[in-house]
Amino acid sequence: MSAAAEFSLIVTLADAAQGRDILVEADAETRAGIASRLGLVALDHFALIAAVRAIAGGIGAKGEVKAKLVQACAATDLPVPATITEPFDLRFLRDVDAPVSEDEEIEISSDDCDMLPLDGDRIDLGDAAVQTLSLALAPFPRHPDADRILSDKGVLSEEEAGPFAALAKLRGKPGV
Repeated sequence: MSAAAEFSLIVTLADAAQGRDILVEADAETRAGIASRLGLVALDHFALIAAVRAIAGGIGAKGEVKAKLVQACAATDLPVPATITEPFDLRFLRDVDAPVSEDEEIEISSDDCDMLPLDGDRIDLGDAAVQTLSLALAPFPRHPDADRILSDKGVLSEEEAGPFAALAKLRGKPGV
């Protein structure tokens, strides 16, 4: 759990035992904090929709994160708007971080990737939602006009500068 979560939403085992449906939208100040944390140009909308329930050993949360945001193009720094709807199915369990001996073989399935440690009797579902958004972001966002802009500035494309570009220039020359 983050010490200074911008979008904190604490859910306890007692809440989960009763079952809880959650719909929360971040306000402008919170969205600005999340945008800063994730390196976004802007975060115009951020919402968490979830159903929380008790499961064996902890708390289960299933739902989705919705966001309207702007990232900077990795090549030109131009704004790249995006709309994200990212589903999640998280399990917060007491013994997720149990120590394992060096000789013990561990098999991890895709289901194991969405297991997180339970912090006492509570979770911060809001911070987990921000982390879910961070994993859904384009790692290298690209503006639609990036190739043209870079070409206009004399930057070579991968095909023009790659290892086979020199060989391609030799194609068709006599004696080669």
